[in-house]
Amino acid sequence: MRAGRDAATLAREHWLRLCAWGVHLYTALGAVAGLVSIDYAARGDFRASFIAMAVATAIDSSDGPLARLLEVRRRIPHFDGALLDNIVDYLTYVLAPVFLMLRAGILEPGLVGYLVGGLVMVASGYGFCHVEAKTDDHYFRGFPSYWNLVAFYLYCLEFGALASTAIVAIFAVMVFVPIKYIYPNRTGPLRALTLTLAIAWAIVTLALLAALPAHHPVLLYTSLSFIAYYLIASFILHARAAMNLRRYRRGA
Repeated sequence: MRAGRDAATLAREHWLRLCAWGVHLYTALGAVAGLVSIDYAARGDFRASFIAMAVATAIDSSDGPLARLLEVRRRIPHFDGALLDNIVDYLTYVLAPVFLMLRAGILEPGLVGYLVGGLVMVASGYGFCHVEAKTDDHYFRGFPSYWNLVAFYLYCLEFGALASTAIVAIFAVMVFVPIKYIYPNRTGPLRALTLTLAIAWAIVTLALLAALPAHHPVLLYTSLSFIAYYLIASFILHARAAMNLRRYRRGA
């Protein structure tokens, strides 16, 4: 009887280990989406490129909860899933959107565009490699590499290459500024509100994506309202935490 239970336990663990490998494969598929995004951008099909980035974002948003649910780190301790995730994220959140911004004329043509695009690449490399890029209380430190969103909104807003290049440069510098930004899946404060708004934002943004290169102003600004919430809420939570730390140090 006990032998039967042990065999069933081993079979279950073997199955769960296979599922854990499946999560790693799922994460790696984000790199495929990044490759597809770059290929479409190279051919001038920016709508398809953004859709491929959206697929990569959906994978990135869901693989972490899956990994924690299946205890992937415990079941496959010799494989660094966090490193795989960073490699895929750098491709899909940094390289692919920067390439699109150059191809779509969002960045200034020529040397200026290459310099600002290069600044994004270097700054994001710093951000990905910083040991405190994700804090113990589940925030991003410094502007997170949401360059796919920066590219998408600049593409829709059509500010012109000069203004867009300046905006991209400002965000690239903000990578080095140690402000804490909400990590939507994991940050505790406002988590329920953030996730609810994020779901609504995703629905609206998918509708925008489907209509590109045309875009409805109401949908665009509704989508942007979540970005405004995200930035404002991040700044408020950062300021509150900094004030609490100051008070604690004074009291100590």
